[in-house]
Amino acid sequence: MSTIDSIGFIGVGVMGEPMCRHLASKSGARVSACDRDPEPLHRLAAHGVREATLAEIAAQADVIFLSLPSGEVVESVVLGAGGLLEHSRAGQVVVDLSTSPRDTAKKVAAALAERGVRFADAPVMRTRAAAEAGTLAVPVGAEDEVFARIEPLIRMFAADVIHAGGVGAGQVVKILNNMVLYETVLALAEARAIGARAGVDPQRLFAALSVGSADSFALRNHGMKAIAPLDFPERAFPVTYARKDLMYAAALGDQVGVNATGAKNLIACFDAAIAAGHGDKYAPAISLVFEGQT
Repeated sequence: MSTIDSIGFIGVGVMGEPMCRHLASKSGARVSACDRDPEPLHRLAAHGVREATLAEIAAQADVIFLSLPSGEVVESVVLGAGGLLEHSRAGQVVVDLSTSPRDTAKKVAAALAERGVRFADAPVMRTRAAAEAGTLAVPVGAEDEVFARIEPLIRMFAADVIHAGGVGAGQVVKILNNMVLYETVLALAEARAIGARAGVDPQRLFAALSVGSADSFALRNHGMKAIAPLDFPERAFPVTYARKDLMYAAALGDQVGVNATGAKNLIACFDAAIAAGHGDKYAPAISLVFEGQT
């Protein structure tokens, strides 16, 4: 494959902005970006990122990264009228950093392949802080040749890069990662509510759990930093996004013949949190559902 001289980045929101910044500062390539919100584009301009339209990015970039809110948006941006498919050229690589259904990855990959464009699904794992630090974890679904080409770029914003398999495999890993993570977050939310009503301080409860067999990434991050103090800021991974990922997980389970009852129960908790007005808050805000119970 050819040298990577130009990189395009579509979607520079909460996660996309720091990833784009890392590419601009480390890759040595020309980086262009587009987004509906001008503010992150203005910030990225200080790091040499040029604002461009989707059509301009498709015409110029050797590798195009997508960081978008959902699989539906990814499909629209790539396959919709005026999308990447219309403007792409043979030899390009499109890398989807968003979380999308496995079937969306396969559909997009097949459509792009007809124009000679390669595709990889590389949804990111870990937090906004990890994106800022360049220490994300990224499972990648791609052919071996494509993975070899894009891995050095992904390592500019990720500490751990895993070749999960062919197209779609990265999405399966990410979706199941979030399923396991947020089912654990639900357990922590329930534990906080029960413990507090039984007279145990939530911070002391979680400190004790952290040296027991209940210790986990979810406990030390979502539990201690958000659930215990009931601190759920906006401009973080919100309840609505977490619900979307769990919907993908439950649907995938149904598709392969597994009734993911834990995931479906969690979706009901997300629904309750959204109905109570917490949809835009940091996803561990499902804890507030239990705080409101009497």
